[in-house]
Amino acid sequence: MSKHGKKYLAALAKVDITKFYDPRQALTLVKDTAYAQFDGTVEVHMRMGLDPRQADQMVRDVVVLPNGLGKTVRVLVFAQGEGAANAQQAGADYIADSDEWIAKIQGGWTDFDVAIATPDMMGKAGRLGRILGPRGLMPNPKAGTVVPAEDLPRVIREAKAGRVEFRLDKTANVHVAIGKVSFEVNKLYENMSALMEAIKKAKPSAAKGTYLRHITVTSTMGPGVKIDPALAQSMESNE
Repeated sequence: MSKHGKKYLAALAKVDITKFYDPRQALTLVKDTAYAQFDGTVEVHMRMGLDPRQADQMVRDVVVLPNGLGKTVRVLVFAQGEGAANAQQAGADYIADSDEWIAKIQGGWTDFDVAIATPDMMGKAGRLGRILGPRGLMPNPKAGTVVPAEDLPRVIREAKAGRVEFRLDKTANVHVAIGKVSFEVNKLYENMSALMEAIKKAKPSAAKGTYLRHITVTSTMGPGVKIDPALAQSMESNE
C-alpha cells in the first residue's frame, strides 16, 4: 500500500519520473501538481558533488530573489546605539539591544525569520548559538548578516525583499525556497535563475568532478520534478 493519499498520486501521475525537464517546464508542472489547500512554497533541492566534511568544499552564501518569497519577513537586529537607531529607521521588526532580549531568546523565543548583528554585539549574540544555530538564524559574517551599523539599512531592506541564505547540509544537499505556488511561472523562473547564478558563483575552488549532480523542484506536499542540471546552470534571468 502506498503511504501517499489519492491527491498526491493523482498529482504524481502528471509527472514523468524518468524525465529531466527544462526549468520552465518543471516550474509549470510544479504549479499544476500543487494540491495543498494553502498557498504552498516552491523549493529547489540540489544534490551537490561536494564532501561536506571538507571545510574547503563548503557552500554558504546568500541570494536576493528578484521577486521575493511572497511572505512577510520578520527581521531581528542585535545592535546598540547608532546601530539600533539605524535598524529602527530601516524597519527592523525587533531590536535586541539588551540582556533582557538575550534572556528572552535563551528562553526559546524565535518569532523572526532573519537575524542580523553588528560586530560589537556578536559577543552577546554568540551565546545563543545552541538556539539560533539549528534554526539557521545565527548571524554570520560569511552570510552577510554581521555588518557595521552603517550597512544595516541595506541588509534589512534586502532581507525584507527576499534575501535568502543557502548552505550545504551534512548530506551534501542544498535546499532553497524560491517563492509561492501562486507566483507566475516567469517570477519563479527569475527567482530560480538568480539562485542558480549564486550557486555557480559559490562553487568552491576545491570542488572536484560534477558540481551539481541532481536538481529537483517541488511544492509543499507535491511531487518532485527533476530538472536537467545542465539546463539549470545555463538559465538566463532575462528570458
